[in-house]
This record gives sequence, structure tokens and C-alpha cells, in this order.
Amino acid sequence: MNRLQDKVAIITGAALGLGRATALRMAEEGAKVAVLDILDAEGLAFAAELTARGLAARYWHCDVTSETAIAAVFAEVVATFGRLDILVNNAGVSGANKPTHEITEAEWDFVQAINVKGVFFGVKHAIPHLRAGRRGGSIINLSSIYGLVGAADVPPYHASKGAVRLMSKNDALTYAPDRIRVNSIHPGFIWTPMVEHHLEALGDLEEGRKATGALHPLGHLGEPDDIAWGAVYLASDEAKFVTGSELVIDGGYTAR
Repeated sequence: MNRLQDKVAIITGAALGLGRATALRMAEEGAKVAVLDILDAEGLAFAAELTARGLAARYWHCDVTSETAIAAVFAEVVATFGRLDILVNNAGVSGANKPTHEITEAEWDFVQAINVKGVFFGVKHAIPHLRAGRRGGSIINLSSIYGLVGAADVPPYHASKGAVRLMSKNDALTYAPDRIRVNSIHPGFIWTPMVEHHLEALGDLEEGRKATGALHPLGHLGEPDDIAWGAVYLASDEAKFVTGSELVIDGGYTAR
């Protein structure tokens, strides 16, 4: 299919997990995909896999906590692919899983730098390129069910994902006159390296997977493709009237 034919997409944190799945599906739908990450071996190998299949992709090393790096890499992507149409701010970390009164300033700042400032830098430096294309664009920010509801764990993560939700709404209103749509995706627990490591830290991995799956009314964890196809939709012209919205993909977790 060609739902994203001739579009250019930047995806941060694209070497593994949700970012990798999103980059794969967008490339298969015709987009030229810039794979951004700090995991060079994984990112280079993934981009090579895509190009070996005849898909348009290239890897760039990019630390989303560095505004200088974001600005430089985005400019390189546009110089390479000719334009920018889609930004997926996917890079993120879960951070320390301790009560708020035990969190250190460094632990708090580590999560906010990636999950919040990374999104801010991404949007800031994508906007001029999206405007230059004169045909609008789509910015997709990865939030979480924990940008919608609370739970008694990972306080810095909850704070960061709540911020991403409202940053998305603010920017949707700001850039609507430019036909730049900004939406957030709110995954439930998806089987990715981040969730795997989180559950490993809590104890028995297999038992943790079953118990966490049971929190979702559908009875199981999601798969990266569940999120990737949501991102493809929001990036496509099918979603031309969708902005400032929260696409919740959570197996019913927040429906209670």
C-alpha cells in the first residue's frame, strides 16, 4: 500500500521497540524514513534491513536531549530526502521506580530531558521544515496511558507523559493555521524492551507479563505494531481532520 507515498518521516528512538515498528510500517507505506537513535549498531542494522528490501531509509545518530544535535540532524535529513512531512517523537525512558520523596533531582531531570525536552526540541526544529513544504504535516508525540491516568509508580515518567499530552494540544492549536497537525498516542503496556526491563526489575518476568496483561480488559499486552499502525494513520491523509487528539491504544486499560 502507499498511504504515505512521497512523504518524509523522522522517527526518534527508532532502533528498537515502538519506534522500530513505526519506522518499518511507515517505510512499507511509501515514506522515506530517517531512523534516529543513540544505539548506533542497532540503528545502522535496522536501516540496512530496510534498504535491502528496497525501502527508503537512513540512520542518524541523534541524542534528543541536545538541541544542537536535533537541529543539525533534522537539517541533514531534509538535505538528504528533500523535505519533511512527518515527525514522530518516540524516544523515551521510564526512569526510576521509587516514591516521589525518594526520587533524586538527577533521576527526575534524566527523564524530563528525554521525554519532555526531547519532544520540545523535536517540534521546535521540525516546524520550520514543515512550514517550508507548504503542504502541512503531521507531528505525532508518544505519550502513555499514564499521561491520562495515574498509578503508584515511576513518578518522573507520569509527569513527563502528562506534559507531552498537553504540549501536543497546545502545539495543535498554535500550528493549525499552517495545516500542521499535532496529536499524541497513548499506549497501554506494549511488549517492548522498555516494558520487559520494567517487569524484570519487579521480579518474575513471566508472572509479571501475565499479571500486567490481565490489567487490560482484552486480557493481554499489546504489540509494537498496534502502535505503529496508529502512527501510520495519524501521519496519513486519512487523518487530515485530526489534530489535538489523543489516540488511546491500550486494550481498554483506561476505559474503566
